Amino acid sequence: MGNVTEAKKGATVSRRSFLKWSAALAGSAALVGCMPVSSGGSAEPAVAQAGERHLNAEILPTICWHNCGGRCQIKGQVKDGVLLSITTDNEGPDTPDNLQARACLKGRAQRQRLYHPDRLKYPVKRVGERGEGKWERISWEEALDTTASELKRIIDQYGNESVHYIYASGVGGAFNQSYMGGPTGRLLNCLGGYLSFYGNYSQANYMYAIPYMFGSPYGGSSPTTFPDAKLIVMFGDNPACTRVGGLNSTYYLKLAKQNGVKIIVIDPRFSDTASTFADQWIPIRPTTDSALVAALAYIMLTEGLHDQAFLDKYCVGFDDAHLPEGVPAGNSYKSYVMGDSDGQPKTPEWASSITGIPVDTIKQLAREIAGVKPVFFIQGRGMQRHANGEFQALSVPILAFMTGNVGILGSNPGLYEGFTPVRMGSYPAGANPVEAKISFFMFTDAIEKGGNHTKESSGLQGADRLPHGIKFIWNYGGNALVNQHSDTGRTTALLKDTSKCEFILGIDNFMTPSMEYSDIILPDITQFEQEDIVTRALGQGLALYGRKLVEPMYECKGVYEICLELAKRLGVQDKFDEGKTQEQYLREAVAVAQEAQPDFPSFEEFREKGIYKTKPSKIVAYEAFIKDPIANPLPTPSGKIEIFSKTLYDMNRPDEIPAVPKYIEVKEGPRSPLREKYPLQCIGHHSKRRVHSTFDNLPWMEEAEPQRLWMNPQDAAARGIKDGDLVKVYNDRGTVKVKVKITPRLIPGVCSLPQGAWYTPDANGVDIRGCINTLTTWEPTKLAWGNPQHTNLVQVEKA
Repeated sequence: MGNVTEAKKGATVSRRSFLKWSAALAGSAALVGCMPVSSGGSAEPAVAQAGERHLNAEILPTICWHNCGGRCQIKGQVKDGVLLSITTDNEGPDTPDNLQARACLKGRAQRQRLYHPDRLKYPVKRVGERGEGKWERISWEEALDTTASELKRIIDQYGNESVHYIYASGVGGAFNQSYMGGPTGRLLNCLGGYLSFYGNYSQANYMYAIPYMFGSPYGGSSPTTFPDAKLIVMFGDNPACTRVGGLNSTYYLKLAKQNGVKIIVIDPRFSDTASTFADQWIPIRPTTDSALVAALAYIMLTEGLHDQAFLDKYCVGFDDAHLPEGVPAGNSYKSYVMGDSDGQPKTPEWASSITGIPVDTIKQLAREIAGVKPVFFIQGRGMQRHANGEFQALSVPILAFMTGNVGILGSNPGLYEGFTPVRMGSYPAGANPVEAKISFFMFTDAIEKGGNHTKESSGLQGADRLPHGIKFIWNYGGNALVNQHSDTGRTTALLKDTSKCEFILGIDNFMTPSMEYSDIILPDITQFEQEDIVTRALGQGLALYGRKLVEPMYECKGVYEICLELAKRLGVQDKFDEGKTQEQYLREAVAVAQEAQPDFPSFEEFREKGIYKTKPSKIVAYEAFIKDPIANPLPTPSGKIEIFSKTLYDMNRPDEIPAVPKYIEVKEGPRSPLREKYPLQCIGHHSKRRVHSTFDNLPWMEEAEPQRLWMNPQDAAARGIKDGDLVKVYNDRGTVKVKVKITPRLIPGVCSLPQGAWYTPDANGVDIRGCINTLTTWEPTKLAWGNPQHTNLVQVEKA
């Protein structure tokens, strides 16, 4: 028995492995360590420099399989079983028809992950309270026996609905998949199924709401059409940092600039995208985008700048004349904008008091949008990650409808980017016999409420009520159990109660904050210790093959091997095991790709080269619908764009779930009475140094962008705070201590704490790393049961 520090001493490796890894590991044999970038031992070998060609080294293609927008190619230089350095795609001329899939700083730092001294190295079991950090090294036999026994006991006692395969996104291959499916999904399906989820932390509110308007959450124009626009208006979109629009979306912004396209960025922050590409930055208070849209609509209506013919032909519910049958007048979007329904015209003056945007700027923006075609409207994921996020997301397309910017080259109706997919097969997980699904964001509710987690109270789908709540959690490659979920203090307090969730299995590469709350932890291999395939599809489709670069380190095992061993112990090996190797499954995946894409190479060629690209194509959102709406109706009840949703109207909750995209005041918004106590809005932007929480423990990433609270100079001066000071950020949910970055790149009244830092509470429960979810709330959004993690009020003081 021993705590983390004591357990570190027990690691052993063979002499041969030690000699192979010594240059990379600097002799370290540490087991775990939750505090990022603080462990001893360098991950950087004296012999390796990124991009340098090593004598007699073999260059092999590999992959970044984490949850970002890029999925770029990286290549490993391997010699004598050691990864010496990482390069990236440099094949062929880098031309518009053959854009290279170049890795960012995170991809180029992957070697630090592989050889990090804090890699989990062997199975451990909890011997203290959950989260206490006391672990005992155990054998694989004991770990697998215990896990199988607990899984069987809980299924027998509570039923399959009590087993939850929790949201995770750290592993994203065709064979290995932490986001449902994969070997884990197959094993649990063989056992009778499991409680799955709907939605995700990235875009739950958008994905749930947009189908009420368009019938589907997908369908935007591709970034390749940026250069064909006359104007690009970006609501909170930051592809220069997040790469959400695809690995080369910023290249097309560059081409747009060269073509003379004006780019306007509306964002509380002067983001990397705004600073690099924007002709105009319009800072806006968080949660208020739909108020801005309403005021823009008001100007267009009162000045006769809108396209009434487009609205009449393609839309339902813009005005009272086009409401669904049986809906009383006064419920249309125009009635809302003009104040007919609530007595408040949505004038620029009204919106300015809410958004913080000057009246003249609102008028200028409305006239500029209405005065040119085509306009490419696009929204980022952040603006819907609010308490009113569904209606933030639904509001932006209104501008495209009012100006007829749908279905023409260079336009986009405010939707996420469209894509050209590369169809690829995947590991056959099979069908889940359990129909019940919870919202990804409501797993804590399903633990806390048990059998009182219902359709009405908690957004349960596929059943009216959970019989017992969640009793077993399978957490593979994920940090959403604690770190990426809201209110880490409340969440960890819940997880400590083993009478509620009785067993938590963790499988990962590191002792993340979520792994700290496991009962058994199994050390996973990385993508460099096995073979897999990833795909990405936006303006250009991409498929990447990842070769095995090194042998699995320490006692680490892949999830397929783990699931196979559990299948044997649980009596379902005959159902789980098809007698195929991992390579055979990957060959089957490639066969699917070859059938779908006639020019897809042979398995051997794909494995050797490691990359397949489609030619960049131009996707125009809803082009067929606009050309012939009768022959190509939308999958909505009316077959048209539904600005007014009869389905939402029939829910009869107009103050929380309006039938048109209204501005909804939120509890922790810019005009909340709570601002007397907590005067600053606090958001959590994505940082270039992390993919969500992945890479937070890498020294290079800390060097590139240290974790800091962004704060406007006016707010800092009022508090006597200087750049680099240690500050205390707090509200009723928790307290964070972090250094501050004073910058005018943020609107006054707003601070931003980059999301993804590893939750590291001190003895008093104060996070000392900068985890924003110490400050966020469990309360879900009203329609999607999604995450409102950018909607927070806080106070900041000098620590």
